[in-house]
Amino acid sequence: MSFSRWWTETTATLGDRVPLPLVALLLVLAAVLVAAGWYTFPAWVPRRLPRLRRRRKRPTPDGTPPAVPAPRAPELEPELPAAAYVSLADRLAAEGRYAEAVRERLRAMVRELATHRVVQPQPGTTVVELVRAATDARPHVGPPLDAAGAIFSELWYGQRPASVEHDRRMREHAAELDRVLTGRAEDGPRP
Repeated sequence: MSFSRWWTETTATLGDRVPLPLVALLLVLAAVLVAAGWYTFPAWVPRRLPRLRRRRKRPTPDGTPPAVPAPRAPELEPELPAAAYVSLADRLAAEGRYAEAVRERLRAMVRELATHRVVQPQPGTTVVELVRAATDARPHVGPPLDAAGAIFSELWYGQRPASVEHDRRMREHAAELDRVLTGRAEDGPRP
């Protein structure tokens, strides 16, 4: 018997036993389930798959069970001073990588805010949340920080091409934030 004949006979037999509206309903339900799974794909996949490999504890040479090591605290990224971020931003700007230079200048500004205990940055904090927290703590840091956050958002979230003008404006906002944080008077009128 050929496959096509087998398929025809099997579907005819199934069609005699199951009503067509029920088959159509089951197919629509299956399509809806597949579409819902496809739409929510990342949400139902575990972030970290369990390890399948088992480790066997080998006894020590004297026959005693091995000691269980104490859990270690997660290692955090070392905090760099603001000057390190500024230096990296200058180097990136010299290479023509202005979007990355803007990002590093914003990191330097955040480090300055943390150094002056205006905010305590947490991983995952957005620029808007950071500006709001800093403005709530010290309202005078709002204008330069808000303008710098707008430039950053325009380049990184808005996917706009960066230019030397963006880097120049970020330098101005960083200098203004430094003046506000240190309490120094402005050197002269701003353009």
